Amino acid sequence: MSRSRRKTPIVGHTTCGSEREDKKLWHQRWRTRERTALTSASPEALSAHLPLLENQASSVWSMGKDGRSYWPVKRQAATADRIANHKGRNPQERA
Repeated sequence: MSRSRRKTPIVGHTTCGSEREDKKLWHQRWRTRERTALTSASPEALSAHLPLLENQASSVWSMGKDGRSYWPVKRQAATADRIANHKGRNPQERA
């Protein structure tokens, strides 16, 4: 895949490879709270029941990937040049 490249220069801030476990925990919390609310509600209140919002069960910022940012193409090129110049040199050559 020598020609593959990112079509949109938007990248996630990450400390993990996947958010799979975070999403599983979030859905578990959300379903538990919904189930509790539905079982404790009276029959009259069921017609007026509104589901929980996403941010009421958990915060997106507490997950492993906490946000996204735009990475312009010019900065990508500058970073690639800096890494290429840095790579393969010892500390004396870098100075």
